[in-house]
Amino acid sequence: MKLANQAQANGDLAESSKTPVRTFRPEIEGLRFFAVFLIVIYHIWLGRVSGGVDVFLLISSFLMTSQFTRKIERGERINLGKHWLHLLKRLLPIAVVVITATVVMSWLLLPGNRWPSIISEGWASLFYFENWSLAANAVDYYANHEAASPLQDFWSLSIQGQVFLLWPLIFLAIAVVRKKFGWNHKKLMLIVFSLIFIASLTFSIVETQTNQAFAYFNLRTRLWEFALGSLLALALPYLNLPRVVRIAMGWLGIAAMIACGLVLQVDQQFPGYMALWPTLAAAAVIVAGATKSRWGADRLLSSKPLTFMGGNSYGLYLWHWPILVIFLSWQERESVGWIVGSAIIIVSVLLAIICTRFIERPARRIKWVEAAWYRSVPVVLVCVVIAAVPLLSWQGFVKAQVTEASQNSSADNPGAAALTPGFELQGNPQAPIQPVPAQISEQFAVLDSSCLGEWSSSVPDIKTVCRAHSATQNPSKSIVSMGDSHSEQWMPALQYAADENNWEIISIIKAACPYSISVAQATADCNNFNQEATEYVTERKPDAVLMVGTVAKPSSPDEVLQPGFAQATGNLIAQGIQVIAIRDNPRFSFNMAECVISNGSKAPQCNPALDTLLADTNPFDALQDPPAGLFMLDMTDYICGEQKCSGVVGNMFVYIDDNHLTKDYSATMGPVFTQRLFAATDWAPAP
Repeated sequence: MKLANQAQANGDLAESSKTPVRTFRPEIEGLRFFAVFLIVIYHIWLGRVSGGVDVFLLISSFLMTSQFTRKIERGERINLGKHWLHLLKRLLPIAVVVITATVVMSWLLLPGNRWPSIISEGWASLFYFENWSLAANAVDYYANHEAASPLQDFWSLSIQGQVFLLWPLIFLAIAVVRKKFGWNHKKLMLIVFSLIFIASLTFSIVETQTNQAFAYFNLRTRLWEFALGSLLALALPYLNLPRVVRIAMGWLGIAAMIACGLVLQVDQQFPGYMALWPTLAAAAVIVAGATKSRWGADRLLSSKPLTFMGGNSYGLYLWHWPILVIFLSWQERESVGWIVGSAIIIVSVLLAIICTRFIERPARRIKWVEAAWYRSVPVVLVCVVIAAVPLLSWQGFVKAQVTEASQNSSADNPGAAALTPGFELQGNPQAPIQPVPAQISEQFAVLDSSCLGEWSSSVPDIKTVCRAHSATQNPSKSIVSMGDSHSEQWMPALQYAADENNWEIISIIKAACPYSISVAQATADCNNFNQEATEYVTERKPDAVLMVGTVAKPSSPDEVLQPGFAQATGNLIAQGIQVIAIRDNPRFSFNMAECVISNGSKAPQCNPALDTLLADTNPFDALQDPPAGLFMLDMTDYICGEQKCSGVVGNMFVYIDDNHLTKDYSATMGPVFTQRLFAATDWAPAP
């Protein structure tokens, strides 16, 4: 995000080395609030990204470069420890209050399945690596199905924190070179930041096209925005534009900032070259500067209301997001109206003003601390401890839950076995449901080993995802699971069969890419992967391929065969590979696990009727003369019993989210899955 009140603290800009230094530029303070207000409005009502964060990245480096340039010109010693501690002393107090409040409110109001990720992000936010935490989750298909994190807005603060470590090192190196060799420091800066700008922007464009979710939070794809701010600070003293031009630039910059999130698909194309829009718009406003004209944009930006809120914009940015996210989750809503949204803004503004007035500023003005720069260390440590205490307490609480549940006997949590006709529970009906909510996010099924030997591949896409499990060194059969996560979720059930019958199983899974031939419904990337997967199995000739053959819909029982199903399975069978096609499981329009956690397993909304979720007739039944070698399995009756699909069966969570089965529940279907597999095929069980 940005440094709170940095325009004031840093002394802002010198017009040039030959002109008087202006120690405060109120239009930048107003610009800061204007950008934050856009972020808030877009988050609360438009559900889009505004580009305002990019503006702050530019502003922060613009101010920092101006500050260090003046230091170098005056020959001042650059004390990195003093600089970094000064920043932490000013940034951490409000950040710690927001992190602590968010942790406490999340603990009290959010469902337990979200606790582990929030705890993890609490630590990441406190130590300024939240962007990397989110980047790692963004490339995980499953993580994209989770609700937004109340600490997600700390990603930009983390990127800034990392740059606030890197940039001073660059300035120190330039100061040393200037002193030793007498080289022009501004030319050195121009070269260094130009190279960073070119390299980072190029990388950002490429990475955004190939892996946008990761690129969005990647420091390397954002460095060019900081470099642009630094280049602007270096060039500004030499830009002598006519007043009328600067007036026009100011308003054009404001208009471009407003339009950015409305015109561009920011959430899909940033931070590639599209991020030049908001950053250049902000640069135009900064270049416009103080026109002193009644028609200039600076008249608005320099007004007392905007400069006052500019001084509180750091807190406003930090507060609005967790309040919005926690409220939406607590109330089980997807959006807010004008009244509630306005209330969130008012509360966020009040909290920002209170925190700035009574926490940030007093922390900066402690006389004992101001007497020596190293005395900021205790302030920083106290801030860390304040946030660490609730995080550690929450972690301990979650660990105790897991420990208690681990003491259950297998009879306490029979899972799918409870749907067997005539079943009677032998365990404790009051035992904790398994897995405990805090473990649900870990319930995606993954085989235990990488692919080796004949199953290894040199094709990068296949090599990355290929996983294996073998019960013996001399397996009697080999089965490859292909498709997306709906194929992978059957691995625990298939693994039971493999262990019982000395088979080996391989998974070639790509997120959101069901196995098929090249079809119009799939992305080009998915079609390419499926082509590579087809070549992989036809070269190695496993005994069978397992895939999901139908597609259920969360909003209706309109279940259909996978596009291209007949041709895809026919091609494999023609190669001598048998195909096991499983009927898709019911999907929901809500998070089933959270429904149970929030409302209880008996709540009607957590037990919807089966006929509202799946077609009355299995789409497999519509196949005319299915070829020999195609075997179809339907496990619906062991997912949904008594014509209803419950979130808990046999004292066990059935679903992770709105459509994925937990691996623990899938494992309890192993015996029935094995029986039906043998009944459907011509295979014989191991003696």
